[in-house]
Amino acid sequence: MSGIRTRFAPSPTGFLHIGGLRTALFSWLFARNRGGEFVLRIEDTDRSRLVEGALDDIIESLRWVKIDWDEGPDIGGVHEPYLQSERKSIYREHADNLLQSGHAYRCFCTPERLRSLREKNKGQGYDRHCRTLSAEEIRRHEENGDPCVVRLKIPLSGETAFIDEIRGEISTKNELIDDFVLLKSDGFPTYHLANVIDDHLMRISHVIRGDEWISSTPKHVLLYSAFGWEPPVFAHVPVILREGGGKLSKRHGATMVREFRERGYLPDALVNFMALLGWSLDDRTEFFSTEELIRSFDLKRVNRSSCVFSYEKLDWFNGVYIREKTPEELYELLLPYLAAQGFVPPEEPDRYRDYILEIIPLIQERLKHLGEIRNQIFYFFDDLYEVPKMELLVPKKLVSSDAARILEETISAVRTIERFEDSEIEQALRLLVETLQYKTGQVFMTIRIAVTGITVSPGLFETMRVLGKERVLGRLKNSLDRLKSPDTGKSR
Repeated sequence: MSGIRTRFAPSPTGFLHIGGLRTALFSWLFARNRGGEFVLRIEDTDRSRLVEGALDDIIESLRWVKIDWDEGPDIGGVHEPYLQSERKSIYREHADNLLQSGHAYRCFCTPERLRSLREKNKGQGYDRHCRTLSAEEIRRHEENGDPCVVRLKIPLSGETAFIDEIRGEISTKNELIDDFVLLKSDGFPTYHLANVIDDHLMRISHVIRGDEWISSTPKHVLLYSAFGWEPPVFAHVPVILREGGGKLSKRHGATMVREFRERGYLPDALVNFMALLGWSLDDRTEFFSTEELIRSFDLKRVNRSSCVFSYEKLDWFNGVYIREKTPEELYELLLPYLAAQGFVPPEEPDRYRDYILEIIPLIQERLKHLGEIRNQIFYFFDDLYEVPKMELLVPKKLVSSDAARILEETISAVRTIERFEDSEIEQALRLLVETLQYKTGQVFMTIRIAVTGITVSPGLFETMRVLGKERVLGRLKNSLDRLKSPDTGKSR
């Protein structure tokens, strides 16, 4: 087989999972690194489990992270169709070929018999009851219209081995492998049959998938052998676990790509993070552009052991990527979230553009993902700012009269500032600290809480400058009123 061709073959039984994204990413990176081709194929033969909108989600999620494909259901290609549900006749033809060559047989066992067999044998495999049916028995079943499946004849002895590109040789005794179903009674293929036929006909050279498929690979190798085909190279990448061990699930955070997109993770950051789940270039390099990942990726550097998905590490990665954006770039990325959260009118989204561009440099360092923008900027907007409660306005080791004195003197100091710039504001407030003879932290925290309503915010001087002199004075006065009349203080 010449030419590198990989594929990603998800099932639209749900939205694209983060584990599926990692599989697609590794397959895509390998193909692009070797100058090969990447195919998107949709395995939709399990009709009972299809989820509406899942196919669109898979395509949109891959496009969002800039994974492209050379052939697929949306763009076609020389091996179309790329929806398995449209390839039923191909699978039927190949199943018939296996029946004629004696590598497969029809099984007429009823669901009731199979269920009873599982219960009796405590979950052990099929007993091959129909493997030795006579031609007369098969004809009688067919004349009765009895439904049947097609099963592969597994060798009754020996072993089946294959070389995994990541894990080396893996061997399984044939006696441990069932005569598994190839074609179901409704005419649809099982995953095993469709997967092998499509990979062969689409000339896939390397099958890169999660290690949960290792146990199925001997079945696929035997199926390739039954057809007389050369199998592709197999590479099973390590499973992704949650922190503390165990399967990654929604109980621990987002698991679907669309959730990360909705929460405001940047696609480049997510791709960089996902590439390092099971692969590394060396012991020190963490940040890669997509082009650098393509140049560096090699299956030989994929780990065998499972890897851990850390939401905290992803937040850190995303924060780094956010800080690399210019204020203008970040504004465009934030705009949908600002509109959705009511900060900008959808019909006039750029009304507050200049004002928000002043805010962005102050909060950019603190932003972990775009969706949390509300908590970072709400106090810059008068309709969301609230005058803090009295107990919050009084610093530790001080009493309300001390806080009131600080605010009174701050109001006087702010009034004297002619150029309301960072340096002028800092000079005035540091002089105020010397005059009041309180600790710097006590004075600045009282002012910060009065001006923003919260204890943690960007630099105090920069925040005051963006708010402007009149708004700062208004907030200081309202906070002072709250201290003097805690039950009647203004709300904003």
